[in-house]
Amino acid sequence: MNQLTHKNAAVTRIALYLFLFATVVITVLPFAWMLSASLKLDKDVFTFPVRWIPEEPRWQNYEDIWTKIPLGRFIFNTAKITVIVTFLQLVTSSFAAYAFAKLDFKFKNQLFLGYIATIAMPWQVYMVPQFIMMRNFNLTNTHMSMICLQAFTAFGVFLMRQFYMSVPDELCEAARMDGMSEYRIWSGIMLPLSKPALSTLTIFTFVATWNDFLGPMIYLTRTELKTIQIGLRMFITQYSSEYGLIMAASVVVLIPVIIVFLSLQKFFVQGIASAGLKG
Repeated sequence: MNQLTHKNAAVTRIALYLFLFATVVITVLPFAWMLSASLKLDKDVFTFPVRWIPEEPRWQNYEDIWTKIPLGRFIFNTAKITVIVTFLQLVTSSFAAYAFAKLDFKFKNQLFLGYIATIAMPWQVYMVPQFIMMRNFNLTNTHMSMICLQAFTAFGVFLMRQFYMSVPDELCEAARMDGMSEYRIWSGIMLPLSKPALSTLTIFTFVATWNDFLGPMIYLTRTELKTIQIGLRMFITQYSSEYGLIMAASVVVLIPVIIVFLSLQKFFVQGIASAGLKG
């Protein structure tokens, strides 16, 4: 009986490993195709069967993407907006979350629920009012419009608050008895303890801002202000699309996202798990 149970467990484990391997292959396959297509001529990108390793890799694609469009400028604009927005969201989300988690004030729970309820509202609902507001502030065609609209996030407040709720209240009470202000408790105690949650929020914010397409398309029309996601459209002309160059530029654009994720991945799972410990 024990031998049969052990055999069934081994079969189950093998089946699980095969399933995970198949999942990994399916997930990685589009990225492998993108990398392969970035080294091909346009006429060879969609050939069937797929030739994963080109006979003559066209490294010229990785040179042309810098001359056909101002790719360097677009990457700089994207990095500028992404870094500033990520920093502001970390500050505003952690600051507001500390107030909702550790301070007592009137209508705290109602205000929190009202703020979090905005997550359920699609951006398309208030897209037009936002544009009118930015136009009245004379912020259209400026990076400041993108930064102001994305400096606050209800999701970030929710994530950070759930983490702060897992921190014992006695720690804050002891700090107050020692004469620390709420600002010092937030900056000196809560922030150092919240590295997992901050890392998780950093990944989500960085990826979302870096890959944002609709926002820059609405607010940025001048070429020198555009981001990389809008710049990729420049490889699509009226009559044809330069798929080799699009894939090459996509590979380059993907590198910062991979670096950020790999740098913070050890905190990522811990931050997601800890966000639901206490509510």
